[in-house]
Amino acid sequence: MTQQEKNRAILTELERLYPEAKPALHFDSAWQLLVAVILSAQCTDVKVNLVTPALFAAFPTPEAMAGAQPEEIETYIRTCGLYHAKAKNLVKTAGIIARQYGGAVPADHDALEALPGVGRKTANVVMSCAFGADAIAVDTHVFRVTNRLGLADAPDVLKTELQLMEAIPKEQWSRAHHWLIYHGRQVCHARKPECGRCTLAPWCREKEAEKE
Repeated sequence: MTQQEKNRAILTELERLYPEAKPALHFDSAWQLLVAVILSAQCTDVKVNLVTPALFAAFPTPEAMAGAQPEEIETYIRTCGLYHAKAKNLVKTAGIIARQYGGAVPADHDALEALPGVGRKTANVVMSCAFGADAIAVDTHVFRVTNRLGLADAPDVLKTELQLMEAIPKEQWSRAHHWLIYHGRQVCHARKPECGRCTLAPWCREKEAEKE
């Protein structure tokens, strides 16, 4: 089996396993998604979903959040971790969106990545989930699962993303991102992967290494 055939087999199985895979964060707009993804850094989506309803009710628009003090934002997001830095970045980002983009989150990757608190992964998530662009966001789950399976063989998230863009057809980038996250959360855990029930085990590099 060639690497290309192996990649296709892995993606076909992931799609079979997780046909309904979708973002775990709750949002109703590009603005809400951007805020939620910023908050999700080193924090679980579950915790983020607990704090965002009250946060969005208090600051429903970039203009509203831009007029707040970081300390006001902190009262809503303390359980998310790194809340001092996140509150400052949210106020700064809200101000830029309000002033430079008329209150609308820019549908441009470079513009998003230039915002305070927004890295490449966050920009990719927003482009994909809010604007329907083809993008692969590499978080810890995607990094771990793809390097275990051999879809990528890279030491960091950027190189992993670039390799995945070659290994996965462009029209599958966004869906594959969610398939891989689901698999990482449900089966291919960081410390104790459930290899015994993993239907992707035949293609797993780590399983092959164990046999040697």
